[in-house]
Amino acid sequence: MEMNNQEWNFEKLVGVIQEVHEELAAQAGRAVNISLTLRNWLVGCYIVEYELCGADRARYGDNLLTELAKRLTELKVSNCHRRQLYRYLRFYRLYPEIVGTVSAQLKKLLPVGAQALEKVGTASPQLRIPPDKIIHRLSYSHLELIVDLDDDLKRAFYEIECIRGNWSVRELKRQISSLYFERSGLSKDRTKLAELAQAGAETSEPKLAIRDPYVFEFLGLKPREVMIGQINTYVSWYKKNMMSEGDNPPIGILLCTQRDRTLVEYALAGMDNDLFVSKYQLELPKKEDMQRFIEKQVRETGS
Repeated sequence: MEMNNQEWNFEKLVGVIQEVHEELAAQAGRAVNISLTLRNWLVGCYIVEYELCGADRARYGDNLLTELAKRLTELKVSNCHRRQLYRYLRFYRLYPEIVGTVSAQLKKLLPVGAQALEKVGTASPQLRIPPDKIIHRLSYSHLELIVDLDDDLKRAFYEIECIRGNWSVRELKRQISSLYFERSGLSKDRTKLAELAQAGAETSEPKLAIRDPYVFEFLGLKPREVMIGQINTYVSWYKKNMMSEGDNPPIGILLCTQRDRTLVEYALAGMDNDLFVSKYQLELPKKEDMQRFIEKQVRETGS
């Protein structure tokens, strides 16, 4: 909605406030995701530099990532367990071109090896689109799925398709799991297949990107508390607007399969905790039992 000299009215007021809210929320989401992506790339960069030049690198050898993960976790640096450090290392090695997108302020933090990348050029066969578009159009959660792929051409394929279709992370994961790349290679009409794939794809909304658990932890937030607060709001609304006289108080059960565990919590909607335990201890399963059941189902389905 462009501002002009037309007469203001109430609907225009509502419209411009909604528009500026959505635009700035989207900008904030993009900025956070870019910062997270660059942080993870830089972590990989530093590890490579240490492996090459670290004065005491022989002391750690193959245990480097294990020891580093331990120390960083103690310091509460988010998402730096061993598996993630390996991914950051692989991310840096697969996308050296990202050095060209680093801001002047961050370039001062680059080690000598990374500075040399920018000077000599870093064209890589697996990168089919410019690096600035990579970090602006794909969140780190997208990139993590792509980095896990074991083929240059396959990574390039999903980069392009994901950006072209503005896929959500869940949609990218679904397309990879459904062997879209392989099916495209075997298809006699790749254009038609691509049209069908994009037509039914779930797209991402930039302003919602910060709900990713990676981003919560990166910002120092606790996703568990944010999720529970949200469902408690829904339960409170149901209690106020949907319940009939004589109904038992509603209880929300939050089931969330995270990257490393299943979260199970109850939203009480203002009920006294002692009353909740007393009234429902015989009817509701223990959270631990529910977690084990859900994790078993996930393993069996291969999700």
